[in-house]
Amino acid sequence: MRKIALKVAYIGTNYHGFQRQPDVPTVEGKLLEALEGAGIIEDPKKARFQIAGRTDRGVHALGNFVSFFTEEDIHVNQINDLLPRDIRVLAWASVMYPFKVRYPLERHYRYILHREESMDTDSMAEAAAHFRGTHDFSNFSRRRERDPVRRINDVRISEVGDSIIIDVYGESFLWQMVRKMVRALLMVSEGELAPDDMAGLLDTDRRVFLEPMPPENLILMDLKYGVKIKLRHDEYAFKRFISLLEEEFRLYREMSLVRRAMSDHLRDLQEHGLTD
Repeated sequence: MRKIALKVAYIGTNYHGFQRQPDVPTVEGKLLEALEGAGIIEDPKKARFQIAGRTDRGVHALGNFVSFFTEEDIHVNQINDLLPRDIRVLAWASVMYPFKVRYPLERHYRYILHREESMDTDSMAEAAAHFRGTHDFSNFSRRRERDPVRRINDVRISEVGDSIIIDVYGESFLWQMVRKMVRALLMVSEGELAPDDMAGLLDTDRRVFLEPMPPENLILMDLKYGVKIKLRHDEYAFKRFISLLEEEFRLYREMSLVRRAMSDHLRDLQEHGLTD
């Protein structure tokens, strides 16, 4: 009996989050169906199946992890053949029994914003510095969290082309925490808050509601563990997933062009007067 860890990537658009839920499609549910269909596990409980982290509905991942026990050989393509195209096992590793997939040393999330001319990335970076360290993040999640204290190792703001990239690193995160952090940073960028106002938002005596940013722009990039995992990456799986991402990018770009043309036409009608 061996303990196996799988590195999983997925586009979260079509799923109600990662964790299994009754009567709705989830990433974990599809993954278990594939593992059972391939004969790698018979029952999640008997296999001691565990997940590293739950991502919300619509959130994507390039480096989520699961672990389980099995006596079967692992063939990544065999598993992927039973998965939808938007879920891929990218790599696998045989790990020691004490390995705990649920407790990485660090999680890396990335949020991507379309850059607007009015955005001030310098003020965003100044505000982001307040998140570093250990704080009570009650205002960045649900008030009923049992333990709202979290440690943020780093928050980095960068510009790439027409995008603003916000990379957040920490051991663990509360529900919607990253998306609410990004909301606060965006409010700073737009002048609704000052960078030093982040200290006030981290004050647990002051109740503040922050609307979380949309989940579609959030990616779980990777997990870092304290023990070295000798991952065996599958080149074919990478190739297929990259191909899907590029295919979707071309489709969305074409859809955007069509919508822009429709919008431009309606604006022309407005400018020249609407007639019956």
